Amino acid sequence: MNLINGYSLPKFNIAAAMEWLCLRIDMLSLIRFVFSLIFLISESTWNHKSRHVIQVRHRWSSFNDIDSLQGYVSIQPFQDENSPDPSWPAYGEVDIRNLQVRYAPHLPLVLCGLTCTFRGGLKTGIVGRTGSGKSTLIQTLFRLVEPTVGVLIIDNINISTIGLHDLRSRLTIIPQVPTMFEGTVRSNLALDKCQLGDEVRKKEGNMGQRQIVFLGRVLLKKSKKILVLDEATASVDTATDNLFQPTLMQHFTDSTYITIAHRITSILD
Repeated sequence: MNLINGYSLPKFNIAAAMEWLCLRIDMLSLIRFVFSLIFLISESTWNHKSRHVIQVRHRWSSFNDIDSLQGYVSIQPFQDENSPDPSWPAYGEVDIRNLQVRYAPHLPLVLCGLTCTFRGGLKTGIVGRTGSGKSTLIQTLFRLVEPTVGVLIIDNINISTIGLHDLRSRLTIIPQVPTMFEGTVRSNLALDKCQLGDEVRKKEGNMGQRQIVFLGRVLLKKSKKILVLDEATASVDTATDNLFQPTLMQHFTDSTYITIAHRITSILD
């Protein structure tokens, strides 16, 4: 009996220890299962809500696409039937009457009742702070933006009544950022006329030289009665500007000259 008791005592202790361990492992497993279950339920609910939000956003995006398509469908095509006389504009007088412009129906007015006249053959400088509507006025002149209220008349013709091609082919603009096209520059432009021949033959032009190349394009254009400079010398230095201005004065003597100026020195003359 003593031997049996001595043999059974460690087995009893081991069995008790195993029961103690199994109880605690079962409790930890139960706790982990409960937390996992709660997490899965909450994750499922969140995913359902997310899918619902994504579906709503997708539906709104689809509605916006449909609205945009309907907007494009409702736009009336520009008609070119009312072509002006080939000599138009003969005087280059720009008459603006109560011009109001906004970029979208829900946006505020950028130009609010502007009324002014650019006399034919005169030079006019437009100066103002950023956002004051200088570029908007030029965009309206080229009908990139249509007037909300008011009219813009060039030589007694409302520009909204003629075709876009007729309008834009009769106006000339030198923008702030010149665009270069592929091809041989020497074979396409009057380089020597705009004092850039030696520069182009020597090396590639920088921004100022590219701007003068653009001036060469303008010199080749037949219609020069109205010339618009949209901060054309903003990206060039003073030396290049000094080449720019005399060329304009020489070849656009009788033109209506509308300048949006970056520097006051560009419009002092």
